[in-house]
Amino acid sequence: MIRKFVVMVAAAIFMVGCTTVDPVTGEREANRTANGAIIGAIAGAAAGTLAGGDDRRNAMVGAGIGALAGAAIGNYMDRTYQNLRERLSGTGVGVERVNESQIRLIFPSDLTFDFNRDSVKSQFVGTLRNTGSVLREYDQTTVDVYGHADSVGSDEYNQDLSERRAMNVASVLMQGGVIRQRVIAEGFGESRPIASNANDDGRARNRRVEVYISAFQG
Repeated sequence: MIRKFVVMVAAAIFMVGCTTVDPVTGEREANRTANGAIIGAIAGAAAGTLAGGDDRRNAMVGAGIGALAGAAIGNYMDRTYQNLRERLSGTGVGVERVNESQIRLIFPSDLTFDFNRDSVKSQFVGTLRNTGSVLREYDQTTVDVYGHADSVGSDEYNQDLSERRAMNVASVLMQGGVIRQRVIAEGFGESRPIASNANDDGRARNRRVEVYISAFQG
């Protein structure tokens, strides 16, 4: 079963992963800055769910984000696209213009995660936070984070892994400045392959997280 998570609620799961290594003792300890941001996100969760109707839309309006309309949509998304391409150049992240009102970012699994792990690689956290800082500048957009897996392993396991990876990517984007009201994370398991699962190259392409950035329209 595909499950969707509003990240401001699901963020509680990430707290176990927000740790740093003490350079003297070598022990792991809580990252208070990251955990504080997540606790703040959880505390504000009710604002969207109490609004009725389209919870995310209502939450975004409540946060003071105005909707785009008409010709402004294309112009705004053009600037968002160009900024993302410039800032993510050479990182291995795919930046694609889906249509006038939507952009897709593709984060290959081997770049973003260790094998069979859901925590974002430490060396990739900076890239994700940099992505979040761009999205913070262009806040008249929604951010949908989709996790995908290959067909190796059980359906249930792949579904769960894809969800956890999507939520962890969303969490780091939030740490980069994307407000919780804009973000939803969702896992699709192995149900949406973009290549054949019959060979290593195809399976590697299928293990991915995609981020869809869509104009917030009136």
